Amino acid sequence: MRRIQNPANRLRLGFVGGGLDSGIGSTHRYAAHLDGHFELVAGVFSSNEQRNWASADAYGIDAARVYPDFATMARKEAARPDRIDAVAIMAPNALHVPASRAFVEAGIAVICDKPLATHVAEARDLAAEIERRNALFVLTHNYSGYPMVREARSRIAAGEIGEVRLVQVEHAAAFGVRRLETQAVKSLMWRTDPANVGASAVLADVGTHAHQLARYITGLEVTEVAAELTTMVAGRESDDNAHAMLRFDSGARGMLWASFVAAGNRQGLQIRVYGTTGSLAWQQEAPDQLMIRPQDAPHFALRRGETWLGEAASRATRVKAGQPEGILEAFANIYSDAAELIRARLENRSADPYASQVPGVTDGVRGMCFVDAAVRSSQAEGAWTTVHSPEE
Repeated sequence: MRRIQNPANRLRLGFVGGGLDSGIGSTHRYAAHLDGHFELVAGVFSSNEQRNWASADAYGIDAARVYPDFATMARKEAARPDRIDAVAIMAPNALHVPASRAFVEAGIAVICDKPLATHVAEARDLAAEIERRNALFVLTHNYSGYPMVREARSRIAAGEIGEVRLVQVEHAAAFGVRRLETQAVKSLMWRTDPANVGASAVLADVGTHAHQLARYITGLEVTEVAAELTTMVAGRESDDNAHAMLRFDSGARGMLWASFVAAGNRQGLQIRVYGTTGSLAWQQEAPDQLMIRPQDAPHFALRRGETWLGEAASRATRVKAGQPEGILEAFANIYSDAAELIRARLENRSADPYASQVPGVTDGVRGMCFVDAAVRSSQAEGAWTTVHSPEE
């Protein structure tokens, strides 16, 4: 992974969200700074004025570049000679589209948290605007930044496990086992609020990660889904568990489990892919290891940092084998890929092809199409339901 040593060469970054009380804000800051590609110089860090200024002070932001809202920030930054090169948006889901649109219209590259939107129509509208303006947009499906996830993608594309037949993917966490949203736990308050998250809280939050991971690793698209969405915690206003059977465009079949209520789990993200000649498996809680299981040969484990891995994994690796890497490094790979795309545009050159694989707006629209189809399927008692393409 190429690092930037000279501060003068760093790209200027702004934040929407990510204040001191943000659950994901520190991850974004560390990831953006890890390889030296970005310097945080501006932002609106909280809708609360006091917390906004406290966060700006803690981050060392010039008072002239602390803004009351994203619309003001987009307008004023666009007018500056030292304008930001990109904005990272980590506000609640309902703000992703309006904030993204404001910066796209201002000609500023966007790095946005998933999910892209709260419903399909606004996701498609934003995608159309991005295409019309030829804007740069990156979606932080950060798990695709892990070296061994990229290794898995490369090995499947090379036919190492044969033709993909079966995909088992799950993101089953436990942070919603109790109804803590009624106890002013901020992250659960907006995550379980239908007005903020859309038709399915659990799929918008962790389900879209599982869906994107399956697509990214296999290279296949989900065309139909049969789903059951349920609310397991009494009194909760949103769903908190989803089981879905999947049909892929190749004829492969799969299952997806997304949950807030998998008691005892931590992250709970894992995937297994079975082909005609073997299978592979990856767990986010042991991210440096990829299990390869041929049908008629000994099984073996690949580990991040080993010299015989492919270019995609090696490019995303910072430290030698035996030293662990984790979520910050994976997230930093997304930021470094975004930096490469921005610099390629500024320098009028072709971007690194691996950086061009970073999730973008089309991935976001596909995620929303999947959520929409799963909701409709659940409302129809689990009937098989078509997952529309982004263009439909």
